[in-house]
Amino acid sequence: MRPPGHLPLDCVIQGDCVAELSKLPEASVDLVFADPPYNLQLRGELHRPNQSLVDGVDDDWDRFGSTFDYDAFTAAWLTACRRVLKNSGSIWVIGSYHNIFRVGSMLQDLGYWILNDIVWRKTNPMPNFRGRRFTNAHETLIWAARSPDSKSYTFNYDALKQFNDGLQMRSDWELPVCGGPERLREGGAKAHPTQKPEALLHRVLLAASRRDELVLDPFFGSGTTGAVAKRLGRHFIGIERDADYVAMARKRIAAVETLPEDSLQITPNRRDAARIPFGWVVERGLLEPGTVLCDPNRRHFAKVRADGTLVSADSVGSIHQIGARLQHLPACNGWTFWHYQTPEGTLAPIALLREKIRAELH
Repeated sequence: MRPPGHLPLDCVIQGDCVAELSKLPEASVDLVFADPPYNLQLRGELHRPNQSLVDGVDDDWDRFGSTFDYDAFTAAWLTACRRVLKNSGSIWVIGSYHNIFRVGSMLQDLGYWILNDIVWRKTNPMPNFRGRRFTNAHETLIWAARSPDSKSYTFNYDALKQFNDGLQMRSDWELPVCGGPERLREGGAKAHPTQKPEALLHRVLLAASRRDELVLDPFFGSGTTGAVAKRLGRHFIGIERDADYVAMARKRIAAVETLPEDSLQITPNRRDAARIPFGWVVERGLLEPGTVLCDPNRRHFAKVRADGTLVSADSVGSIHQIGARLQHLPACNGWTFWHYQTPEGTLAPIALLREKIRAELH
């Protein structure tokens, strides 16, 4: 028994997700990852061309009497998740064409603010054995903030860009389905029919959470979210009503080790970096008063003054103001526009000097 308001960090809780969520403190969770039932019950058995039986989802937890029943279920757990989400938190929900459109509509009805939809393109999807439809080669993830006013949600943009070889991370992800040694099995059969690959959760947690933050999974299943969260130094809470899955998840997570502290560091977002006034560059002697700056093409020039302002002809102002005036633009990033001459005779942006000061501060 847990008293209401208790926060059971790094625990797998057996029980109904809505009931258990009601026991958690309000605004206590940083990130929700939800892999709810898809309501994709097959009508009859599905066989491969060789007449072998396809191991589909036929569990009771994926059975709903109607779409209205499914909508009521979806509204209940999404409402419960929204209550425990911090205003700076966000939610990820994964689904297929069977349910994701109903989930997306419900998210908006309940006041969430959709940020992206992500297409997980499977490199090795199950074929369409009957040949009556396209192969279902993808699933969709919806990423949403708690409300339209939630502006401080976590998005590790620069870390993802480095993760993607210096390119912006796109909204279509190509990853294999869970298989090999990672796939949990019992007696040769899948231990859980919808086990998600750890690579998928790694990317989600890398994108939308920070070290020591709390990740909640209300449909914990075999524990993939908890395993990845523990490895990446995040706290987790998993809720799962099936006792066998709970035991499986606990055993799986117990074998996971958190990565060393130095391995958990990620590239910080530039917009989150400490603000450095240009005057600090001058007072620390990185640029002497009287130094002449120019743009990369040497078309515009300005002189540095002792208080960190620039003067060009009869204009005086900040590095941003002078850069904008000279180009007849409404705004300018002076850190990247203005360049100084290095001892080697090359031009370098003054942003490099700002990074030197940031390095000293850290």
